[in-house]
Amino acid sequence: MRGTDPFFAEAAALMGEPARANILAALMDGRARTAKELAFAAGVSPQTTSGHLARLAAGELVTLAAQGRHRYYRLASPLVAQAVEALMALAEGGAPRHRPKTRAGADLAAARTCYDHLAGRLGVALHDGLIAKGCLAPSANGYALTGAGRDLAGSLGIDADALARERRPLARPCLDWTERRFHLAGSFAAALACRCAEAGWTARRAGSRAVSLTAEGERRLGSLGLIACEALAGDAA
Repeated sequence: MRGTDPFFAEAAALMGEPARANILAALMDGRARTAKELAFAAGVSPQTTSGHLARLAAGELVTLAAQGRHRYYRLASPLVAQAVEALMALAEGGAPRHRPKTRAGADLAAARTCYDHLAGRLGVALHDGLIAKGCLAPSANGYALTGAGRDLAGSLGIDADALARERRPLARPCLDWTERRFHLAGSFAAALACRCAEAGWTARRAGSRAVSLTAEGERRLGSLGLIACEALAGDAA
């Protein structure tokens, strides 16, 4: 007896083509980009990129926004970013391949954006720090903010009640593809990443989704008990 066709097959096929995978990876920092920028990231011609973008849009993996004469593409939702991050983790844990270590790779492993929240060692440290401080409690949708979590959110100028009214999960674990552990995703994680950027605790690296933790950010997040210096140390090997 033939089973039901896998409903994820179309999305998987769209993500599995190398040029389209490069396009999706280029959009993982949550920013919108032009077709020309994505053609460079994909390593194919603008004409070929146009066809790939049309297929990704039809599959609801990317969305198009027009601003004046310019057209910009971005990931359709945080759920798409979650799927891409999970595939990255799956690929990283697969058969051994020769991957020369690069500075860019080291920067991404240290701290980066995963759509609109923080990932890498910094993101994992924040996830672990929030749990250690009792700010997060397991819930049906991932995590709920405890009283301590709401107090922390308020001290950072984050409106936890407004976040809870959103359709998006407030907080959930997201498997980190470089650390193979969880960082924090969801609307609270996005608000925390935004607060870190606005306060100058993190800074984006040009041309990359890598971010830097500033000295002030290390001091402030450390004083809140959310990160420890040893948690941010890279692999010495």
